[in-house]
Amino acid sequence: MNDHEFYMRRAISLAANVPDLPFGALIVDGDSGTILSEGWNKTSLNPIWHGEIDAINGLAASGGGVEGKNLVLYTTAEPCPMCQGAILWTGIKTVVFGTCIRSLQRLGWRQINILAEEIVRRSPAWNCTLIGGVLEQDCDDLFQRAMLQRAASSDVVSVKSSGDSVE
Repeated sequence: MNDHEFYMRRAISLAANVPDLPFGALIVDGDSGTILSEGWNKTSLNPIWHGEIDAINGLAASGGGVEGKNLVLYTTAEPCPMCQGAILWTGIKTVVFGTCIRSLQRLGWRQINILAEEIVRRSPAWNCTLIGGVLEQDCDDLFQRAMLQRAASSDVVSVKSSGDSVE
């Protein structure tokens, strides 16, 4: 197992904190390998509190400073435009993700149709390397299970709201 897989497995385990929204993320010091911050989706508290934002907030709250550090963010899914913008503003040099926005869309997840690569390409003042597809199938499975669970839950709600009994 390489380092990217090691840290992606940690992101996957963080996603278990919110299995219906399995967006887990962590920030690593790319030189020492130290995990500096971890996060997961908390949009039930705030609509912009994505996993990456949670990890960035944790890093900022730690007071360790980010200037000049070789930071790597690991996340179960390709960052949305908001998160990729925050990643650039934070100075994170590398983003490693599992599943991509296109796969999330195919699975039925609502996504803004702007890829992280486009955000980076249109931001020439920053350097950020994107590495996708790390443990992609494992991450896809997380999002597939969550979508199936949502569908099953909505079927139960539909039956309950129609007045039929559910057993």
